[in-house]
Amino acid sequence: MEEQTKKLNTPLPLREGQGGGSAIQYIDLYQQCRQMICDHAPQVMNAVRDAAFTRFASGGFPTRKVERYKYTDIQKLFAPNYGLNLNRLDIPVNPYDAFKCDVPNLSTLLYFVVNDRPLLTSPAGEGQTVPNRKLLPEGVVVTNFSSPEGEAGWGLYNQLASADADAITDLNTMLAQDGLLVYVPRNTVVDKAIQVINILRSDVDLMVNRRVLIVAEEGAEVKLLFCDHAADDRNFLATQVIEVFAGENAKVDMYCLEETHAKNVRLSNVYVRQERNSRVNHNVITLHNGVTRNKLDLVLAGEGAECLCNGCVIADKQQHVDNNTLITHQAAHCTSGELYKYVLDGQATGAFAGRVYVAPGAQKTSSQMTNQNLTSTREAHMYTQPMLEIYADDVKCAHGSTVGQLNDQALFYMRQRGIPEKEARTLLQVAFIREVVDQIALVPLRDRLHHLIDKRFRGELSKCEGCKLCK
Repeated sequence: MEEQTKKLNTPLPLREGQGGGSAIQYIDLYQQCRQMICDHAPQVMNAVRDAAFTRFASGGFPTRKVERYKYTDIQKLFAPNYGLNLNRLDIPVNPYDAFKCDVPNLSTLLYFVVNDRPLLTSPAGEGQTVPNRKLLPEGVVVTNFSSPEGEAGWGLYNQLASADADAITDLNTMLAQDGLLVYVPRNTVVDKAIQVINILRSDVDLMVNRRVLIVAEEGAEVKLLFCDHAADDRNFLATQVIEVFAGENAKVDMYCLEETHAKNVRLSNVYVRQERNSRVNHNVITLHNGVTRNKLDLVLAGEGAECLCNGCVIADKQQHVDNNTLITHQAAHCTSGELYKYVLDGQATGAFAGRVYVAPGAQKTSSQMTNQNLTSTREAHMYTQPMLEIYADDVKCAHGSTVGQLNDQALFYMRQRGIPEKEARTLLQVAFIREVVDQIALVPLRDRLHHLIDKRFRGELSKCEGCKLCK
């Protein structure tokens, strides 16, 4: 493993006077390694790579003067010189031996992505194999982009992402060399949840660029659970771009759970397009991390579409979590709801910026945005910015945000009844977060998260219980 990771390609040294975090090192990297990148990637990704590079080269990384990046210093995050596995060297890891996720009775279809490479056909331990097509309903495809089966979604790759002109998305597009496709054909229901375990694994500091494309055609239903874990005590930087197409009357439930460590930087951009009468639930849960920025751009393009977007964050020490959402109501009679809750301790920093845009003609829109936050110390900082931009006159839209501390009267009431102050604070924090977790439709996952959140507040949870990776 060590000999292999020593061969990982790294971004070129900074030019004299360039400054940390400059895009120039990544521009130089692409220009000199473009052929290597393309040689180890499918044509569908190579076809859009140069256009993404041109956009990135002209704009570079956003500064904090850019409205959607005002709470996270992107240039600082990209200043270190990370390794990049452009040669696609095998990183030896048996995920079933290394990872034992303690979410009992969830009964999912389990897949692994090691760094940015989906493991779909490799042996997965004694008597086990990675799920194959026989376990999926007829016509459903879960595969990597380099597989011939990936043709099912190739026509939609990068359609949503390229319209955003986002620097992180463009960087991901120009460097990513493989991705995961989930394709559910018309009127097909996938009863079991598809669980994807993202494992960061390396003996050197590493940058990975993950790509996911989810296509749920008309009348299709699918539930997806993404779990992020870091296997080694190294500095990791992960960019991730997820595109979701929900066809007419389709239903997509997506849960993103992060349990990494303080040396991990995670930048995730999710793009969703919904057609008529579709339903999308998007949930993001951050239990352990270093620096995390989640960006969600969701478009309600067909009449009667509904979305529910929830998030909960527990952060302490110097952890940083930034959630940025944009929900666009393009069609009439659509409904959106957002509920994000943060509990910050130590010197943690949290940020939530949510915007709902109601386009002209999107009458009968209904939208509710709520952001509630607890700061347990004077050193913890929370930034909140809910926004409404409405260009229709027959709508029902509301937003609200609060930042505060635990209720002194509630603490006093509980202490009067013999509950120690520390225990009382824990119980109130758990109750505060519970509203978000209760929105999760996967009952075993919801129950397990209640348990993990309780342990997190008590300082007993440093990683997913049963996980052997971080020992």
